[in-house]
Formats: sequence, structure tokens, C-alpha cells
Amino acid sequence: MLRKVLNASALGVTFAYPVAVYIGLQHFEPRVFGALLGAMLLLRKWQSARSFAASLTTCERFSAAALGAYTLAIVASNSETLLLLYPAFVSLSLLFVFGRSLLHPPPVIERIARLSEPDLPPAGVIHTRQVTQAWCGFFVVNAAVSMVTVFASREAWLLYNGFLAYLLMGALFAGEWLVRLRVRRRAA
Repeated sequence: MLRKVLNASALGVTFAYPVAVYIGLQHFEPRVFGALLGAMLLLRKWQSARSFAASLTTCERFSAAALGAYTLAIVASNSETLLLLYPAFVSLSLLFVFGRSLLHPPPVIERIARLSEPDLPPAGVIHTRQVTQAWCGFFVVNAAVSMVTVFASREAWLLYNGFLAYLLMGALFAGEWLVRLRVRRRAA
């Protein structure tokens, strides 16, 4: 039960990040948010370490370490620009993990799919590879737009990083789910 509450809290903080930064920068220095990001990463990694440490790839560990170093850079530099670039950095980290999994299979989405369907059929393997590629494309676009919004107004940054990016992720999830249903019907 405690684990579910902690996971829900960490997820809530993740989604609230852009709004918290937007409001908080009016009252606090960027280093405060850098420290909070570091604490959030430690909390999430501490939780996941207990159950997923054995399944993390070297690439995923490197990505987590890079995010940790990035938050330390925010704290040390007190840079608002670095703080606002955090969503883009997260997308680039995910692009690295997902892209590397395409070069060194199994792809991330296949690993996730095999949690619920260990005997994934060949059509499912092909599909998960294509979905991983789609996510890589999304991460490229999302990182680029996130970077551009850093140099726009704070309101534009908040609109994209706090709303539109999540809307686009939701659309990608929904679209993938519909395609997956079609792939399963064809395979059956």
C-alpha cells in the first residue's frame, strides 16, 4: 500500500513539474527546484531499485545517472535556463534509452509487453519494435519543442511542457493501443 502511495506521489510530482516551476520561479531560485528534482529522482530510483534493479540495463542506469548529474548542475549553477530545459533533457534521456534498445534488442516496448505476454508472437515483436521507433520520433520532436519553449515566454513553456506534451503522449498511447488491437486481430 505504501509503495502505491509513493508511486502515485512521484507520478503526481512528475506531472505537476511544469506548473510548480512556473509558479515557484516567482518566489524561489532555480536551485530549489534542482534540489527537489534530485530528491524526486532519488525517491523514484530508491523505490524502483527494490524491485527493478536486476532488470535495469547499463543504458538505463547511465540515463538515471545523467539525470541526477543534471539536477546537481541546476542546484550548483542556480540556472533558470537549465531548470526549464529539464523536460527536454528527460526526452533526450528517454530517446537514448529507447534508441539504444533498438540497436541492442529487445526494444524497450517489447520488454514491457513481455511482462504481460511472455510468449509474444512474431507479429507482436515486430509491432513492439515499430512502437519503440515511434516513441523515439516523439522524443526527438518533444525535446526540440521543449527546447524552443525555453526561449519563449514562461506561459508558452508551461502550456507546452505542462499540457500539450502530455496530451501528445496520451494521443500516442491511445493510437498505439488501437493499432495493437488491430495487430492482435490479424494475428488471431
